[in-house]
Amino acid sequence: MARLEPLHVLVLMGGWANEREVSLMSGKGVADALESVGHKVTRLDMDRDVAAKVREAAPDVVFNALHGAPGEDGTVQGMLDLMGIPYTHAGLATSVIAIDKELTKHALVPHGIPMPGGRVVQSEELYLGDPIARPYVLKPVNEGSSVGVAIVTDESNCGNPISRDAKGPWQDFKTLLAEPFIRGRELTTAVIDTAEGPRALGVTELIVASGFYDYENKYTEGRTQHIFPADLPPEIERLCLEFAMQAHQRLGCHGVSRSDYRWDDERGEAGLFLLETNTQPGMTPFSLVPEQARYCGIEYPELCEMIVEDALRRAGKLG
Repeated sequence: MARLEPLHVLVLMGGWANEREVSLMSGKGVADALESVGHKVTRLDMDRDVAAKVREAAPDVVFNALHGAPGEDGTVQGMLDLMGIPYTHAGLATSVIAIDKELTKHALVPHGIPMPGGRVVQSEELYLGDPIARPYVLKPVNEGSSVGVAIVTDESNCGNPISRDAKGPWQDFKTLLAEPFIRGRELTTAVIDTAEGPRALGVTELIVASGFYDYENKYTEGRTQHIFPADLPPEIERLCLEFAMQAHQRLGCHGVSRSDYRWDDERGEAGLFLLETNTQPGMTPFSLVPEQARYCGIEYPELCEMIVEDALRRAGKLG
C-alpha cells in the first residue's frame, strides 16, 4: 500500500563516477519500486545536460540514486537547490563534508566518535617511503564503495617503498588517505528518517570469502556473507547504533545513511572505529540498507517512499 499520493518522481542515476554501474542498479530498483506503488517515474541517466533534462521533466521530487562525484559531493545538490526542486538524501553542505573522509573526521571525532588516525598523503610521497607504520590502509579521500582501497603490509607485493609500477590506488589518485589497519570484523548500521525522527535499524556483520570488503566483494553476489542481526556483545551493538545516529545527525544526513565500522574484538569497546558514513548508500538487490529495513518490517517500496517522504517533508511540501 502506497504511503503517499501519486507523485512524479525523477530517479537520477548512472553518471560518470567510478560507481556508475552500481548507481544504475540502485536507480533501476528504486524506479521499479516507486512505479509498483503507483507513482509516475522518469528515469534519467545523468549526463552533462542534466539540468536541462530535469527542468524539462518538471518532477515533484528527485530521487538521487547517484553514487560518488558529482552526485554525492554537493554538485548535484547545489544544482537542485538553485532549481528549487526537492531531492532525497543529504543537502549540499553535508554532502561536501561527508564524502571527504578527512573532513568527516574533523566533524565527528571531537564529539567522541572514534575514527582511525592517519594522514592525507600525495601519491608521489609513497615512492619515497611509508607515510605511517605498516600495516596501513590507503584509500582515496573522496570516493565511496571501497573504490581504490589497498592494504599495505610487510608481505605486500607492492614493494618497500611502494613501486611506481605496482598496481594500486597510487596509480589512479594523486591524493590518498593513509590510516592504520584495524584487524577484526566489518560492521555496518543503517539509519533512516521517519516522521518521528531518525531510527537506527541494527548492525550487520560482513564476512568476505577472501580478501577484504572491497568494491568487487561488495557488488559480486556470493562474495560476502551478511549476518543480520550481527552476533555481538550488547555494548558493541549499542555503540554501533549510537555512533551511527550521532553521525547521521551531526553531519546533517537526511533520508537514509549507513555508517561502516571495523571492530577489533580483542580490544573490546576500545577496538571499535567508525570508518565512514555514506550519505547515499546503495539500493541494489545486494545492498545493506534494504536488507536491514526488510528485517525490521519495512519492505523495499515502503523504504523508497519513506526516503521520498522525508525529502518532501524537508521542503515543506508534504500534505
